[in-house]
Amino acid sequence: MVVIAACLFGLNGTVSKVILGTGLSSFRLTEARCAGALAGLLAIVLATRPERLRASRRELLFLGVFGVFAVALVQVLYFLAIRRLDIGVALVIQYLGPLLVALWARFVGKEHVRRRIWVALALALTGLSLVVDLWRGVSLDGLGVTFSLMAAVTFAAYLLLAEHAVGTRDPVSLLCFGFLFATAFWTVVQPWWSFPTGVVGERVSLGGNLASLHLPVWALIAWVVVAGTIVPFFLIVGALRHLAATRVGVIAMLEPVIGTLVAFAWLDGGLGAEQLTGGAVVLAGIVLAQTAR
Repeated sequence: MVVIAACLFGLNGTVSKVILGTGLSSFRLTEARCAGALAGLLAIVLATRPERLRASRRELLFLGVFGVFAVALVQVLYFLAIRRLDIGVALVIQYLGPLLVALWARFVGKEHVRRRIWVALALALTGLSLVVDLWRGVSLDGLGVTFSLMAAVTFAAYLLLAEHAVGTRDPVSLLCFGFLFATAFWTVVQPWWSFPTGVVGERVSLGGNLASLHLPVWALIAWVVVAGTIVPFFLIVGALRHLAATRVGVIAMLEPVIGTLVAFAWLDGGLGAEQLTGGAVVLAGIVLAQTAR
């Protein structure tokens, strides 16, 4: 489940970059993504088990925090980061999040984190740095790095809060509440009546090696909502019923590898031995984490 989610998130990065190239802001794309995901998830819950939407006042407070900080902010910070940084670089920084989860588990949760998890994290982060060629120097935008670091913190919060919540609530209703509060947050921040609807109907080139192909912006946004949000978010939260947040975070570090591979193939058209070696090192770290029962 986590591997499939990582692949979908990785592809979603390049699709989102194409959308952002139309002039639609990171905030507006996040708003549309949250609202679309809410509509899809709400339809699923109402058609299957609407009673799952019941929640106490105390739980609503938790779900509100989850929706605003772990759902809304993690998305917009990522979009803001990839506006200023290469997708791979932004994801490498964001995926310091799993390290923060492990540190939280060890020093705040007082859990025993096996030594091989730390080794797995070190392997994965080293591999990611090879994938994006950090060792040869990458031009870094200060604000982009800041957004990526903030995204790492919110990503860690997302994993920890979701892990806590799935003990008492199913993944679909949890995400439904999460995107409800995220959508409410963005509606207050930037009301829908000011949404640039003219951009949505435009046809845009997919760029790079797919420059000859053109699609309407609304179709790309629909992809982001369904294949880039509803499905992978459900898979990640569902996986937390079977794996600890630390291990889910390590496995999810496959996303930057996929994201970089897609970006190279789609936008840049070339991959070197260093990138392939880095991807193999990340996979080694993921396999090692899987042995930490």
